[in-house]
Amino acid sequence: MLLLASNSPRRRQLLSLGGWTFKLVPVGVDENPLAGERALDYVLRLAAGKARSAAARAAPGEVVVAADTTVVDLQPGGETILGKPVDAQEAGHMLRRLRGRVHRVCSGIAVLRTFDGLLLTDFCVTEVPMRDYSDEEMQDYIASGDPLDKAGAYAIQHPGFRPVEALQGCYANVVGLPLCHLTRTLNKLDISPQEDIPSACQSVLHYECPIFHQVLQGDL
Repeated sequence: MLLLASNSPRRRQLLSLGGWTFKLVPVGVDENPLAGERALDYVLRLAAGKARSAAARAAPGEVVVAADTTVVDLQPGGETILGKPVDAQEAGHMLRRLRGRVHRVCSGIAVLRTFDGLLLTDFCVTEVPMRDYSDEEMQDYIASGDPLDKAGAYAIQHPGFRPVEALQGCYANVVGLPLCHLTRTLNKLDISPQEDIPSACQSVLHYECPIFHQVLQGDL
């Protein structure tokens, strides 16, 4: 039995593609970055913290799966972590900041085996090119309310807004759970998917992934 330390419908949908048996154990952690913390350190720290918190409510033999995803804007002065906007005004600021530029989406995943406390982690980084959407498109999207629970104030899979163009990396990572990275981590615990992860993921997300072979082989 897997425990998914999340209440995200997006992560729940993605994890279900593997055919694993799992249940949800939502947890809360402080999502404020530490002073000077790099984005990868940040998402790995939060993923591990979520896993440990959920493990306290797990039964013997259960395995916890946790993840954290953030948007990272790259500027000459360094990287800026963009979390979830607090209101529509901040959502607009983030979307204007990202428009027509390339940013990164970083995810950390943590898998914790409860009977011995073994914690395995992995990460995924995707370069995300945003299209030059108009102010009107952006305001209509903000008015829908969708950006307010999304890091960076957008969902790549939103059918109306469609903010991203010409992606070449892991689409599932941008949605919130890099499935092939999770699969290779679970394989280290001899926990294999019951379904063909690349085929299921590409079919549901309507995306032809160019990197899944490299990820599953541990080359990326």
